[in-house]
Amino acid sequence: MSVEALSGKVFLVVTGASRGIGRQIALTFGSLLEKGSHMLLLARDLNALCEVKKSIPPIVNVDAVRMDLSKATKTDLEEAILKTLKGTTREAFDRVVLVHNVGSLVAKLLNDVTDVNDWRAYYDLNFFVPAVLNAVAMNLFDSKTNTKKLIMTISSIYAVQPFVGSGHYCTAKAAREMYFKVFALENPDVDVLIYAPGFVDTDMSTFSCENTLDPVNKERYCLTRKNKTMLTAEQSINRLVEILKVHKYKSAEVVDYHDPL
Repeated sequence: MSVEALSGKVFLVVTGASRGIGRQIALTFGSLLEKGSHMLLLARDLNALCEVKKSIPPIVNVDAVRMDLSKATKTDLEEAILKTLKGTTREAFDRVVLVHNVGSLVAKLLNDVTDVNDWRAYYDLNFFVPAVLNAVAMNLFDSKTNTKKLIMTISSIYAVQPFVGSGHYCTAKAAREMYFKVFALENPDVDVLIYAPGFVDTDMSTFSCENTLDPVNKERYCLTRKNKTMLTAEQSINRLVEILKVHKYKSAEVVDYHDPL
């Protein structure tokens, strides 16, 4: 399948690429990339990342880097990108594609969260470090490189609808959406897509089924899992590829799996 957004020599970064949606993005996008493209896969589980790497066609140069994105610094992120670029130049790429997938869930009532370090640790992983990574990548591939840029972030209905026991996740997803909307205004030359992947069968959905404090959601999640009506990661990411191919969205628009193409 030819997808313009992934055509030419691409430098692709995927966070949280060891499992779930991030893993599938790496596999699906990697299979579409052309010879000479480079991929940087980031996650904490190096063994799982290496398994993903093995499944990507050898025409693509892949770096699997173990990194705790809740603790990564600007220097860590710069070094990882520059290491992946070793042997080539930033100017050699036609496109830069950055996928902000990494995220985590917490099931706590807001009145029980009284330690500011709890909030900081959660936001470091789910908002602050993705924002820094985004800025680092944009500064490394600035206007002098003449590369086209596509930024994607994985969002959720939780960004716009409140749920009991999901204050961490709801507020971080809402903040991330607004960050990329502002980023798109400040960078009109960058294509920004906010993708809501639907209810996908991943470790995160298992966590939701087992730990959510919202009784209505718990029943819905568990029934969906029992009836095996959840989406597979492959289904959701194939839809994402179709969205990119058709490209009817405006920059920084939220596109849901269930939206018509």
